[in-house]
Amino acid sequence: MAGVNKVILLGNLGADPEVKYLEGDKAVANLRLATTESYKDRNGNRVDQTEWHDLEMWDGQAKIAEQYLKKGSQIYVEGKIKSDTWQDEQGQNRKRTKIRVISFTMLGGKPEGGSPSNAPMSSPQSKSTPAPMQTGGGNMVMDEGDDDLPF
Repeated sequence: MAGVNKVILLGNLGADPEVKYLEGDKAVANLRLATTESYKDRNGNRVDQTEWHDLEMWDGQAKIAEQYLKKGSQIYVEGKIKSDTWQDEQGQNRKRTKIRVISFTMLGGKPEGGSPSNAPMSSPQSKSTPAPMQTGGGNMVMDEGDDDLPF
């Protein structure tokens, strides 16, 4: 039986992307994304609960992130959960969970000196699935899909 590993996040960056260049002009960007839920407790007080997510972008996406994303940027992300395991210096087993970004969309205002916001960014390996496309006048992102509607 096949499984599904898909994550959708909408949040703000907690810091500028950290980009490293590897052999063969490969680039990897690591980002921290904050998502915040708001609710009212039993006493009617508003409570904000923030979760932090580690994001990983590769190659073209990493270069775009380095150029256009800054601390506080709002982005919409689609990706998948990846886990890394290793042993630290003391021999303890460690595990870290991160989100491997498949596509992202910059939201909010236009970055200084940058290209238009709301531009969908897809990685080359996701060519088999339709890339998100911008529709209408808002920040809404939709997949094209395979429908046969005449309009």
